[in-house]
This record gives sequence, structure tokens and C-alpha cells, in this order.
Amino acid sequence: MRLLIIGPLNGQISTATRFALDRGAKVAHAETVLQGLEALRSGRGADLVMIDVKLDVRAFLEACDSERIRAPVVACGVAADANAAADAIRAGAREFIPLPPDAEMIGAILAAIADDQRELVAADSAMRDVLRLADAVAASDASILIGGESGVGKEVMARYVHSHSKRAQAPFIAVNCAAIPDNLLESELFGHEKGAFTGAVARRIGKFEEAHGGTLLLDEVSEMDQRLQAKLLRALQERVIDRVGGAKPVPVDIRILATSNRDLGQAVRDGVFRQDLLYRLNVVTLRIPPLRERKGDILPLAQAFVEKFAKANQRAAKRLSKEAADLVQSMAWRGNVRELENAMHRAVLLSVGEEIGPEAVRTSEGLWGGTASDEDRLAAEAASRALVGRTVAAVEQDLILETLDHCLGNRTHAAAILGISIRTLRNKLKLYIDAGLEVRPPPTGCAA
Repeated sequence: MRLLIIGPLNGQISTATRFALDRGAKVAHAETVLQGLEALRSGRGADLVMIDVKLDVRAFLEACDSERIRAPVVACGVAADANAAADAIRAGAREFIPLPPDAEMIGAILAAIADDQRELVAADSAMRDVLRLADAVAASDASILIGGESGVGKEVMARYVHSHSKRAQAPFIAVNCAAIPDNLLESELFGHEKGAFTGAVARRIGKFEEAHGGTLLLDEVSEMDQRLQAKLLRALQERVIDRVGGAKPVPVDIRILATSNRDLGQAVRDGVFRQDLLYRLNVVTLRIPPLRERKGDILPLAQAFVEKFAKANQRAAKRLSKEAADLVQSMAWRGNVRELENAMHRAVLLSVGEEIGPEAVRTSEGLWGGTASDEDRLAAEAASRALVGRTVAAVEQDLILETLDHCLGNRTHAAAILGISIRTLRNKLKLYIDAGLEVRPPPTGCAA
């Protein structure tokens, strides 16, 4: 976890730093917005940015957005400055931390940001076999291709490999190749020089250089444009990269991990993926089985998610009843671990008391392909008929707004239930607000 603190924090920076260091974070400090931007452009990177609310938070966030610098931002300031806190949240900060800082609050925020670094659950023999292979190759520098259906936990496996490698103390940098347009992905990966293209206001270090000494994960590498595949192949072979607009090669020392939910062999046969690149990436293959093939992991994962979301939502400790556990074990989980996680989040929010009954799980069962009752099926059929003649955008809008209402306006919880990023949710809500729709505001003290 890399934490960047920007600003004096009203003299509380030493306290905030100590709290973060105690929780395993690596802390860097910048006095001004410009210095903070330079730190992020230079490749030092950050998993979380804490910025003094007295600074121009909006300008910082807008600069990050225009330069595609992705790092969650929380604002900090004296508790009495409610207007500044509200302005920071409206500008796009995820949370507001009052000063003097509280150790538990900082710990909770760091834990939430570091959520992808959760431990692997491998109670099932099929998953233990994969883990044994991962342990055997983790210490090497061999490239690893991690395959499996969407939602099985490929990035979690990649983080596990990194944490058990000799590069564990160096950066782990992940890039989702499917989420970045082709014309931007080259700059994201390899960086660019000032003036290399319109909008290149300063030199920007790419993910290859940011991961120097550590591990670079190319998530959904199969979606990469073939022109970039050639440049990636050179980087793997020569261990040098060329910044966009750069005049000389830059050496890099990294280990490459890649994921794909597609059959890359078939992609090669279809002519959309380079065979020589596949050979370079596929020194070792780790195939993560879908949840239906590792049923022994379902209940341990479900209980882990229940505990996680009960704590995150300040609920009393919860557990699955025997009936709920039997129901969870019998369901199809076509969306794999990600679907199970979202379902347990809903169950925690909907259940009353310490025990989660089958009714809280059944709420999502008809939607996600379990063994539904006749009443559930009739309701689902009626809902399906109501969708006919409507556009996808209209249905999506209703789903997002109704989920937000269900979560009492809490953007973080709504995004988790919907299975989308908080940034995507905020972008959708901004479109709805701009179109004149009424969007439920966040509860007091929560991020907008």
C-alpha cells in the first residue's frame, strides 16, 4: 500500500503518517498540489492520496482526471470546516477525514483501498492444486498466464504470486487492458514525453516504469490491440520500453503476469493475438477453476464475505444459518466469486439479527440462477415482460437509481452491489443529474 499525503494537514501530518506506517503503508509527502501531481507523474505512484482540504482539491482531481492518473483520493481537514469538506466531496474525493486524525478511521480507509489484497481461500482440493503450482513458481521471474472465467479471482491470484515472490516489497501494478481505449493504452503502459500529443502537458511515467523492480499485471491482455502487442513483445524480449514521443529506450526490470478469460490459443488461430507473444507470456499457466468446480470453497468464501461486509457496514457479527448455508451451497454462481461476494453483501444489508436466513439470500437467488421457487419464477417472468420495449440504458438507469435508494444514497455500497467501480457509478449519476433526474444524495459523512 502506497500512501501519498499532500499538504501540511494543519500540522497533523506526523500523526497521520505514523498511523499509516503502523498499518504497513509506505508514505510519501508533497507540500503542494503541483508537487503531488509531479510525484504521480514521475512513476512513484500511489494506491491512496490524502489531500489537505485547504488546498485546491478540485483542481488536483481535475488534473488527475485529464491526465488519466487513477488513484482514490480522500480529503482531510479540521472537523468544523463543513463547507470545505462538502466541496471536496462534490469535487470527487471519496471520503472526508476530520483532523486530528483517528487511527481506526485511517485504518478502515486503508483496509478498504487494499481490499484486493485479501487472502486467497483454497479449502477445495481443486483450488489447493492451483495454489501448490503458484507456490512452486512464485519465487521465479517466469511470466505467468492466469486463466479462468470472469469473477474467479484472477487478480487476487496475481497479487498472491507477487506477495510470495522475491519482488514482494516492490510495487505491484495492475492495468486493465480492456478498460482503456486503444489510443490511450500505449501511453498508459509505456508513458509519454511532454508535448507527445494533445493533452500531454508534462512527462508521464507509464506503468512499466512504475512497476520497475516489481510486478506488472496485464489484466485481460487478450483485448490488447495487435499493434501494441508487437510493442509489448519487444518489451518482454529486450526489457526496454519506448515512451510515446521519446527519443531513447528506457530499461525496465519487471516481472509480467497476465490474465485472460478467453482461450488465447483460439485467439491466435483467429488471427487476433500474436502467437509469439503468447509463448512469451505463457511460460507457466495457472487456470483458476470456476466456483462450480470448487464447491468446497463456497461456504468459507461466503462466511469471509459476510464478516467483511458486516464490519464495513458497522453491523453486529453475522453468520449464515444452516438453511442459508445449504442454499448458498446449492446455487449455481455463474458469476463465480464476484457474484458470491455481491450476494453476501446484499444478504448482510437485508438481514436482521446475528443470523442470515435463507430469505436474505433468496432475494438475489432468482436473479442469479439458483434453484428458485415457483413464486420467484413467476415474479421473474413478470419482471422480464416489463422490460420488453425498453432500451438497455433505461433499464440500467432504473437499476442504478433503485439500488442507490436501497442503500440510502451510499455510493460505495451501491457500487459494490451493482458490481461496478465507484468511478463508473459516479459518472452514471452525473449523467442523470445533468439530464435533470433526481438522484438521492449520500448520507451525511459519506462520499458523494
